[in-house]
Amino acid sequence: MTPVDPVASVAPPRSTPIPGWMILLIAVTALALSTAALAVSLVGMSSLRFSGMMSGPGMMGGSQPGGSQPGETGFVAGTSAAPRVVQVTAGPGLAFYPSTIPVVRGETVTFLVTTMGPSTHEFMVGPADAVAADAAGTAEVSDIGMMQTKALTTTFDGPGPYAFACHVPGHYEAGMRGAIAVLPA
Repeated sequence: MTPVDPVASVAPPRSTPIPGWMILLIAVTALALSTAALAVSLVGMSSLRFSGMMSGPGMMGGSQPGGSQPGETGFVAGTSAAPRVVQVTAGPGLAFYPSTIPVVRGETVTFLVTTMGPSTHEFMVGPADAVAADAAGTAEVSDIGMMQTKALTTTFDGPGPYAFACHVPGHYEAGMRGAIAVLPA
């Protein structure tokens, strides 16, 4: 019988290097989770804005005096000389936040659209049928990359219905669109 060396039987296992693809997968997952957490916190602040809890110049509520929304006391509609600013988040995922935006007929609004997440988006706004058809000549900004913000100003001078959407291939079909609720002046 061969004697057993007690030290050799408890030797530490060989260390195997971690494959590069696994390190990359962990890094991408961490980035996606942190982006999602940031977006959730921004959407949470955005929902506070709509309930009137965050308002005033320089806050998440934009430049609307008093932070009020259409239909609320103190609301002042945007004009071509002084558009109301509405912040929109594109993503994470294939969705816009908020998904419904109230405006007053005749109001001029500047949309500040920020992409959250790794996808590139566009923002088209106008008459609902033109937006759905991705019609040429409909107001839009394109190629909004991750953490980029682009602005688009438009006036809602008709009765509606109005809508907004992203027509990057597959995005509209996945539900990346929203509605503009036109309220009487």
